[in-house]
Amino acid sequence: MIYLAHTAHRQFLGLIAGFLAWILTMATAGLNEWRLWQVEDVSVVTAGVAWVGIWRACFYSQVLPQFENCQRLSISDDFLPTEILVAQVLIMLAVICGLAANIIAALAMRMVYFSVENRRNIRPIFLLAGTLYVLTGTFCLVPLVWNMISVVNNRAINFPPEYNLPTVPVRQHIGSAIALGIFASIFMLISGLLFLSYRYAWKALSSEAPRDTGDPLHGPWTETTLAQKNSLPNGDSHGRDNPAFHSEEAS
Repeated sequence: MIYLAHTAHRQFLGLIAGFLAWILTMATAGLNEWRLWQVEDVSVVTAGVAWVGIWRACFYSQVLPQFENCQRLSISDDFLPTEILVAQVLIMLAVICGLAANIIAALAMRMVYFSVENRRNIRPIFLLAGTLYVLTGTFCLVPLVWNMISVVNNRAINFPPEYNLPTVPVRQHIGSAIALGIFASIFMLISGLLFLSYRYAWKALSSEAPRDTGDPLHGPWTETTLAQKNSLPNGDSHGRDNPAFHSEEAS
């Protein structure tokens, strides 16, 4: 059986990067700092800044009973723009797909480092892990870029009156969640490319040793050993009589 541990060091680093990127993706989904709104009217939003994420919109106020006021954003809300609705779906798909990618990538590394005998599935396992990593990075990157474009263009959100937020802010800024998500997406894509570029993901193990059939007399190792023992130094496969025995019989 071929020793393959030395062939997958980059893929092991890809697994570590994919796991860290998956954690950052979950953090991106939970953060509210996707958009920073600069509000002109500070009578309610006394801090002058509101944080608009994909699940909540929050601001600080010294007028309302609670200092930190947050309103939930649901996929069923009609006032939400398309980019936020798409982000809610794709980010959750990225979290699920990233979890599956890490599990399959760990199985692929187990096949390499722990010398599993049955390596027929090594090619589809590495290809599947790389594909899932690329899909995870794509699912995360698309809504991030879309919302970033909306921030740059200062697009409006028709919040209901009970949200105490204006429809259009004075200006918007890209929040830390978008920057963190883009960083995670790049790491996911790098992990996917590393797994897809594994040498044995595209070619078979041609030098794999033959399997033992369980027959002690006709197994592959026995036949090889017997063949080596039967071959003489002069290349003759048949034995020769000792001349000393012939001389004794003649006398």
